[in-house]
Amino acid sequence: MNSQTSPVIERQPSFPALPSEESSEGGRHLGESIENRLSIKDFTEIQNLFKSPELNPPECMSKEEFMERTYAAMRHGAKEEYGDLFDKIDVSREGFIDWDKLTSFMLLELYEKDERVKSSVIPQWKDIRSLPLIHKENIQKVVYLKGSCRYVTLSKDGLLGVWGENLKLQRSLRICTDTVKLKDLWATSLVFLANVNKIAVAFTSKEICFYDLSSKQDLFCQYKLQGLPATPVCMDYWHNPDDGNDAILTFGDVNGKVQAIYFTAAIISLFERPVNSTEDQQTTLYIPWKEVVGGFHKCCSTAKHELHDNNWVRQVTYSSHLEAFLSCTTSDNNTVILAWREKGKTHLRTTSLNIAKGINGFDYDSGLNIIATAGNDHKICLWNPYVVSKPTGILQGNMASVITIKFIASRKQLFSFSKDKVLRVWDIHHQVCIQRIAGIFPKTVEFHLSFYFCEPHGRLFLSFNNQLSVLEMKKEASKRVTSHEKPVTCVLYNFTFKQVISSDTGSTITFWMIDTGRKIKQFSGCHGNAEISTMALDASETRLLTGSTDGTVKIWDFNGHCHHKLNAGRDRTVEISQILVLKRTILVVGWAREITVFRLNTFTQYLVQPSEWKGGVKHHDDILCAAFLPPQSLVTGSYDGEMIVWNNNTENASRKLHPDPPKAWSSKSDSQLHSAGKRSISSSSSGRYTYSSSGFCSAESDSNNTVTRLFFLGARKHISATGGANLVSCGGSGYVRFWNIFRNQLMGEFQAHEGQSFIVMTIEKTNKYLITGDLDGWIKVWDIQEYCTDYIENKNVDPPPLVTLFQPHSDCVTHIETCTQNRCLLILSASADCSLCVSDVFGNPVGIFGQEEHWRIEQRSLIAEGDGGLENIQEMTGDLTSSHNESAVQSDNLALELLNEEIEELPFKNSPWENTVLGRKYRRNGLKEKLHSNFIGNSVQHAIGTFSLLNISSLRETAEMSKPDFVVNPDKYFGEKVEENISEIVEFPTFPETLKAVFDEGSLFPREILEREQEAKQLNERMFQESRIKRNKKTTRIIEK
Repeated sequence: MNSQTSPVIERQPSFPALPSEESSEGGRHLGESIENRLSIKDFTEIQNLFKSPELNPPECMSKEEFMERTYAAMRHGAKEEYGDLFDKIDVSREGFIDWDKLTSFMLLELYEKDERVKSSVIPQWKDIRSLPLIHKENIQKVVYLKGSCRYVTLSKDGLLGVWGENLKLQRSLRICTDTVKLKDLWATSLVFLANVNKIAVAFTSKEICFYDLSSKQDLFCQYKLQGLPATPVCMDYWHNPDDGNDAILTFGDVNGKVQAIYFTAAIISLFERPVNSTEDQQTTLYIPWKEVVGGFHKCCSTAKHELHDNNWVRQVTYSSHLEAFLSCTTSDNNTVILAWREKGKTHLRTTSLNIAKGINGFDYDSGLNIIATAGNDHKICLWNPYVVSKPTGILQGNMASVITIKFIASRKQLFSFSKDKVLRVWDIHHQVCIQRIAGIFPKTVEFHLSFYFCEPHGRLFLSFNNQLSVLEMKKEASKRVTSHEKPVTCVLYNFTFKQVISSDTGSTITFWMIDTGRKIKQFSGCHGNAEISTMALDASETRLLTGSTDGTVKIWDFNGHCHHKLNAGRDRTVEISQILVLKRTILVVGWAREITVFRLNTFTQYLVQPSEWKGGVKHHDDILCAAFLPPQSLVTGSYDGEMIVWNNNTENASRKLHPDPPKAWSSKSDSQLHSAGKRSISSSSSGRYTYSSSGFCSAESDSNNTVTRLFFLGARKHISATGGANLVSCGGSGYVRFWNIFRNQLMGEFQAHEGQSFIVMTIEKTNKYLITGDLDGWIKVWDIQEYCTDYIENKNVDPPPLVTLFQPHSDCVTHIETCTQNRCLLILSASADCSLCVSDVFGNPVGIFGQEEHWRIEQRSLIAEGDGGLENIQEMTGDLTSSHNESAVQSDNLALELLNEEIEELPFKNSPWENTVLGRKYRRNGLKEKLHSNFIGNSVQHAIGTFSLLNISSLRETAEMSKPDFVVNPDKYFGEKVEENISEIVEFPTFPETLKAVFDEGSLFPREILEREQEAKQLNERMFQESRIKRNKKTTRIIEK
C-alpha cells in the first residue's frame, strides 16, 4: 500500500483592513485580491476609463483618480482595494499609471500564478508494479531509446533487456567480448547515442564497446575502445541537436579521472577507419586509447582532469547550458568538480564544491540553473553553479543518506530516494517536501539501486538489485488526448509500410500504425529547435524528406539516419511550404518567387547545394505550392493567386492561370518585384502564412486568391477530348477552383468554407472525393466525381454534392491526407491542437493517435462503410414529417435497438468510441439519427442488409411532354378494332410448354449477390438468436433474485 502524506504548507494569513461604511455593501473577499475578482467586462470598463479626454496627462491616472473612477464604474469591492491595486502596479512610484502598465502587471501576475499552481500539484501515482524478473545480477542502468520508443536495462553480467513502450519484454540479448571470458564479464554502465543510433557499454576490462542498433545483426559491436588507464564506472553522452556531428562522451573511472571524447563527425564516423574498410562492413574496429589521446583520429579529441584524487567517480555529466563537465565522489574534498570548456584552449578551467561526508549523486536543472546534491549527511543542497561558497538552499527531512536525486523539469520539483527506501517529492520554490512514499518497495536489507525517471511518460524506474519496479504518474483527468506535445504541421501515409508519419513544430517526427493507432517510433530534434513545416516521401517510400523553418531539407531513412542535408534557403532562415520529389529532381518552394531545384545527380556529399532553375523568376509573389502531372506538366501557385504551368523537361513557363483573367499575363514594375521578394524572405518570421498554431493565416491579407494547395485530377481520362477540369486549387477566402490547363480556363469555383481566410485540402487517388479543412477545425467531404467533367463556356459556380461535415479538431486543420485500409477510405487530419485524428469518409471517428485504447480497423471497416452509407441516405432524404404511423415507428425502433445492442458488444466497438470525445459525440448524434431517419415519404425504408448502400431517393420531376396523336385521337387509329366482335376465343399454349429452363434465383442474379444476401441473412439470424439468449438469461437472473 502507498504510504503518502499530503503536504501541509503553512502560509502567513493576509488580513485586509475592515471595509469602510461606504464600501460595506460590496464587501471584501478574504484571501482574494480585487484583481482576481475582476471579469473581462470589468477590464473593458477600466480600459474605457483610460481613454477619457478629461485625464491629464492623457490616458494616465493618479492614485486618487484611479480609486474614484474605478470604484464608481465597477460598483463592487472597496476603494482601498483599488488603491492597493494601484500600488502594486506603480512599483516605480511615479504617481501615475496607464493601461499598458496595468495589462503588464496582470499578465505577469497570471504567469506567476500559473507557475505556482504547476509547482504545487502533487503527483498522483498508480500502484507500483514489478516487471518480469529476467536479470540474475544487479541492474546497472536503465535508458530510454527515443527513436524506437523502447526501454533498455543492463545488468552486471552483460544481459540487455529490451522493453516496449507498454513495458512488456520484447527480447533479451547477451553482450559478450573476446577480451575476457563470459563468466568474468562485468558491465558497469550504459549510454544511448541518439544521433547515431548506437549504445556504448563500459566493462571492467578497461574498454568501452559501441554497438550499432541499425545493424542487421542482433547486436553488432562496431567499435571497441581498448586500453583505458582505469576501469570506467560511469558514463554520459551529449549531442548537439542542431548539428548531429557534434557530440561528447564523458566517463569517470575508479582512479578519480574524468575524461571526455569530443566527436566532430559523429554521423559520418565516430573514429577514423582504415582506408580499405567502410562502416557498412560488419567488422569490429579495435581502437587503442593511446591513439585517441595522441591525436591519430582526426575526427575526435580528448580532455581530462584528475582532481578527484584516487576516489571513485560516482557520476559524470556534460551540461551544454553551462558548457561544463560535472562529476562527484563520496569524498569531502573536491566533492563536486565543475570543469569548464574554454574556446580555443585544450585544458579545462575547474571549480570545486567541498561537501562534508561527500555525496552519492547530483542533478542539474538548466531552467532553474540549480545543482542539487544528494548528501551522505541526509541533506539535499541546492547550489548556484557560479556561487560555490555556500548552497542557496538546503532540503532537510531525510532520516538516512540520500542515494540519488532527479529534477522534474516541467513541475519545478525534485525526486529524492534515501537509503531507508523513502521516496520524496520536493517543491523547489518553497523548499519543502510535498510527498512522501514508503513501505511499497521490496524488503531487502542491502540493495544496489538504479534510478531513472522518464518525464515524457511520467514513469519512474527503480531497480533493487536484479528486480525492476515502476511507478507511473496518473494522467490529469482534464487533459485531452493529444498526439504530439506541440502543434502538428504535416501528416503522410506510407503505403509500403502501412504507417502514418506526422511532424510538429517541436521538430519531432512520429511513426504510427494505421490499423491500431500504436506509436512505433519517434525522432526528436530532427532540425534542432526549428519547426518542421512540411514532409514528403520519395517514389520508393523508403526515404523521408523534411523541410524546416531553418531553410534546410533533410533526407532520412526509417532508422533515423540523415543521408543528405539540402541547403534550400542558402544559409538563410526561411519557411519551406512544400517539397515535390520527381524522377530526377527535388523541387522546394515556399519563401521565394522562384523554384529551388536539387538535381539527384549532384547528391555526392552530405551537404547539397541547390542548382539553377532554367526558367528563372516568373512569379510576382512567393510560391507556396506545386503539383506535377506526368509526363512533363508542372504547376506552381503563389501567394497572389497566380499559377504558372511549366514544362518540367525544359523548365520553361508555357502559360499562366489566374482567377482574374486580366491579371493572367500582367507584369509588375521592378520596384514592386523587389519589394515582393523582400517580403517573401521575411514571411516566415512575420507569420503571414505559417502552419503553426500562432499564425496559420495571420492578418496580412495580400490577396483573397492565395493558392495554398494544388492537386491534379490524374484519374480523369480523356480530359483533352472532353474539355473537363484536370487541376484543383484552394486557399484564399475558402474558395476551391477547378481548372483545365490545356484550355487555360477556369471551369468552376465555389466557396467551400465561408468566413475563412485560408483552407487546406486533399483529393483521394480515385478523384471521387475532395476533402477540405478550415481554421476552426471543421472538415468537409465533397463528391467531385461528376463535377466539371465536360467543357462549358461559363464557369460553374454551384458547389458539388456535400457528403458530410464534421469537426474533429478544436483548432485549425494544418494538413489532410487519405488512405485506404481494408476497403475503407480513411481521412487523416493534423491540427494545431496537437492531435492527429482518423475518420472515415462519412465523418465517423475512428480514433486519435496517442489515445490509450488501440483500434482495429480490419474488424470495423464493414461497419464503418455501412453506417456511413446509411447516414448518407438519411441526409439526402430530408426531414421527417409528424404523420408517420406510430406502430411502424415502434417496430422500426425495436429492430434498430436490437441491432445496436449487438453491435455495441463487439470488441472492436468499445475502444475508440467510448474513450474519445469524437466517439461519444458521434454516439449521441448517431442514436438520434437512427431512431428518426429511416422513414422516407410515407413508407419505411429498412436500410439493413446487402442492399443498404443503394442510393434510394424520390423520382425526378420531368417536364410536360407533348402527347402523340394516337393518344389524343384514339378513335382515328383504334375505332374499328374496338367495335369489332371477337368471334372465337384464342387458345394460348400452357406455361410448361413454353418454359425452356427451370426458373430460380440462381439463374436470374449473379452468384456474388446471392452469397452476400445469404451471409446477411445468416448474420441477422445469428444476432437475433444471441440477443434472445441474452434476454432469456437476464430474465432468469431477475426471476431467481
